[in-house]
Amino acid sequence: MSTSTAELINTFLERLWLKQGISKHTASAYGTDLKKFYQFLLDFEGEHADLLSAETEVIESYMLWRRQQGLSPRSTARALSALKKFYNYAVTERLRGADPTTRLRQPKQPQAIPHSLAETEVEALLEAPELADPVQLRDRAMLEVLYATGLRVTELVHLTFAQVSMQQELVRVVGKGNKERLVPLGETALEWLQRYQRDGRPALSSQSSEFVFITRRGGPLTRQAFWHRIKLYAQRADIRSHLSPHTLRHAFATHLLNHGADLRVLQMLLGHSDLSTTQIYTHVARERLQQLHAAHHPRA
Repeated sequence: MSTSTAELINTFLERLWLKQGISKHTASAYGTDLKKFYQFLLDFEGEHADLLSAETEVIESYMLWRRQQGLSPRSTARALSALKKFYNYAVTERLRGADPTTRLRQPKQPQAIPHSLAETEVEALLEAPELADPVQLRDRAMLEVLYATGLRVTELVHLTFAQVSMQQELVRVVGKGNKERLVPLGETALEWLQRYQRDGRPALSSQSSEFVFITRRGGPLTRQAFWHRIKLYAQRADIRSHLSPHTLRHAFATHLLNHGADLRVLQMLLGHSDLSTTQIYTHVARERLQQLHAAHHPRA
């Protein structure tokens, strides 16, 4: 890749981060998508390939090529999203004329039902850490807060004391797109958080830090490190269900719906900007209604 193309992509990603507050993970994914498309251009057009000059037909060919390669609709949708944002930026900055992605539509995706855990599995996971170890006491508090609030893992590991109100039992979260939401912490999670602050955190590090959950070096955990800890406790608790970094977030949503929560409330707690994103959990509500009907209707 030429230096000028790499600089163009980096400048675009910096502008996107400044204006839309996208996460580092999303920025990295968009950068990868743009570089892959540029490589396709090189193969397609040779040395005359120019990212800024790509036309609609070439982008359509790229989307077709991705499908032929068996790449998932989800990753292809993200790739097209990256291209749409890039060419919108290019037009706005007058780096080119018309946007070649205007008439391109996102590929239809099968609605993936997020995997959750049964309430008994969550209990086993929460009880897996050995509390005599300050690291594992920290992990217990993190798991409790995660399950009680439905935070994204990235939001959890970057949680600061300024975001937590012990008195009001609330967590103030700044999520995707710099959107702020207030999430109840609950008595149980609050008790574990206080226990960790009293008995675990001082034993981990004497260094001052704005972050609630710290390593022995005094800094925050990485998303990957905490995910590794979750897998460790799942193995210890003999949980054989599929796990992902968002499994406890999905469990939070699923169990709330199972106990009668409203979908709009769930939308606010999860920080979804669009109710359609939250509606993926409606299968849970339908299953619950079917179970209630089967258990209580005389002709079920």
